[in-house]
Amino acid sequence: MPPFTVLHVCMGNICRSPMAERLLVLAVRARLIRRALDPARAEELLFSHSAGTGGWHVGSEMNPPAARQVAARGGDSVGFAARRLRSDQIDAADLVLTATADQQEYVVALRPDAAARTFVLGEFGRLLGAVDGAALPPAEASPEAVYARGTALVAAAHAARAGASALPGDDLDDPWGRGDQCFSRVADEIEETVQPLAAVLLP
Repeated sequence: MPPFTVLHVCMGNICRSPMAERLLVLAVRARLIRRALDPARAEELLFSHSAGTGGWHVGSEMNPPAARQVAARGGDSVGFAARRLRSDQIDAADLVLTATADQQEYVVALRPDAAARTFVLGEFGRLLGAVDGAALPPAEASPEAVYARGTALVAAAHAARAGASALPGDDLDDPWGRGDQCFSRVADEIEETVQPLAAVLLP
């Protein structure tokens, strides 16, 4: 039930998935602003959170270069604390976006019934282009409408996938221990999926 819940998954939950978590919220806020609505309503419409397949960094803040990328794009890392992925988080998610195909396999191994709503982030971005937005439920800035549109979008993307596996290019590189330029590139790639996702949810 509402709000539409997106779970982002990477390895340690301090670089890629936190950036995706916060950049999706930022994209939804931008859509609300374009509709002359209060961007603070984003929390009513969407719950974007993240976790890691490993527990090495549990409780840690976002990696500083990741936090810098989020801040540079207008978001913030306030209140973030890394978590290890749990099965109940998968159960409660309407959409699971993983950084890599390996992590997608990890999620599905943990919860096989989540396969139809679990995608590599880049894969989901590709599939968005195959979805007919006009066939989705009506677009309104209400929790119920965004939830209905979001869940229908996930089902349509799964149908468009037609059983095909993600492509190698769908994976996000792990920027851990690398420079700001690498983090910037990865953040750009995240935005290439989360911004169109927000645009479909709130056209």
